[in-house]
Amino acid sequence: MTKRTIRARVSGHVQGVGYREFVRRHAERWGLTGHAINQDDGAVEVVARGEATAIAELIDLLWEGPPAADVIEVSVEEATLIAPASFTTG
Repeated sequence: MTKRTIRARVSGHVQGVGYREFVRRHAERWGLTGHAINQDDGAVEVVARGEATAIAELIDLLWEGPPAADVIEVSVEEATLIAPASFTTG
């Protein structure tokens, strides 16, 4: 199985609506590691590592978010970062 690491930037109304926790729950369910962190400009950064199929599922999910979120843009790039041993929010 192929592992993949991505860094995504999610813009829109994604802070204060449970977005990071939403991402964490799904990432853990799929066995991904990484983080979801609020950015000063109102975006959320998501770094995730895991099986390529699970990463693809997560990328699709980033566009949805929880019901109160309004995602406007998701930009994704391959990353060479070392993801944490678990999935964290910060």
